[in-house]
Amino acid sequence: MPMPSTIKRGVSLYSFQEELFLRQMTVEDAIAFAASIGATGIEVLPEQNMPSFPNVSDAEVAWWKDTVAKHGCELSCYDMFLDTKIRKDRPMTDEEQVASIRRDLELCHRLGIRSMRILVFVRPEILEKCVPYAEALDVHMGVEVHAPWHLEHAWILRTIDTADRLGTKHLGILPDMGIFMKHYPPVFRARFERQGARPEVAQFIVDSHEAKIMAEYTIYEVAVKMGGNKAEVAMAETLRHAPYANPKRLAEYAPYFRHIQAKFYEMTPEATDPSISYDEVIPVLAAAEWNGYLSSEYEGNRWIQDVEPVDSREQVRRQHTMFERLIGATTTAS
Repeated sequence: MPMPSTIKRGVSLYSFQEELFLRQMTVEDAIAFAASIGATGIEVLPEQNMPSFPNVSDAEVAWWKDTVAKHGCELSCYDMFLDTKIRKDRPMTDEEQVASIRRDLELCHRLGIRSMRILVFVRPEILEKCVPYAEALDVHMGVEVHAPWHLEHAWILRTIDTADRLGTKHLGILPDMGIFMKHYPPVFRARFERQGARPEVAQFIVDSHEAKIMAEYTIYEVAVKMGGNKAEVAMAETLRHAPYANPKRLAEYAPYFRHIQAKFYEMTPEATDPSISYDEVIPVLAAAEWNGYLSSEYEGNRWIQDVEPVDSREQVRRQHTMFERLIGATTTAS
């Protein structure tokens, strides 16, 4: 008989970047808030959230474990960053990149986290060299599938092919839901209009996105044929990073990911997302019996800072109201 979906809900601390930067919230405030809305998975960014990184002491590791446990949560994902330019005069060598990732894998393991977000530009050849460490530490390395990449982009498939060839369960992908942008975000449009975009040009860009016209065509039309100003051209250029991939393909790739970054830019007061097609994504995940975390990643703060106070908590709360509704409407086969 059908069973309730096992999709879990979490929050990336990146969602609260505004309040954390302005010291309006502490890390524990963010964890406590996540717990209060039933989001029990806490995604961390050690370079942002741990001032002593990379030299994190055992006492600090214990604090993180104790703090999430106190609030009934767990650490769900570790976001690594690989700065390939360690000096101004040369990039990192392959060996230095492997050493950096190994350092992150070890801290991830110490924190008790089994999923690590890998930035999309990290070469599969580098990750192949890291697989033995990931296997020994039982950490899944998920390459972030971030716009303008998508699930079937050749670069992403190279990572999947590497995982298949090695027969490892510790290398795969980590989808960012920004790849499922079905409608152009109203919050984007409003910001560009405040910066001087003419309403008729903004509407042309929105209509082009709705029709899924190639971004470069729209940019040319706006910049050359319509004599677009700076704001209008910038708005058109956002289309390069506003793809709409087919959510149905998630089922095919579900064995390769354990965690999802649930990107969003705004939620309506009715707790709906006007841009990203979660109403299509969540049923696919449920049907595939996927049981990882949907981890909120609010990035709308930068689009409204010029006109209103940022309230990341309210935005995240609304997204989880939507998640509860959509997950509750799905079932999985027994």
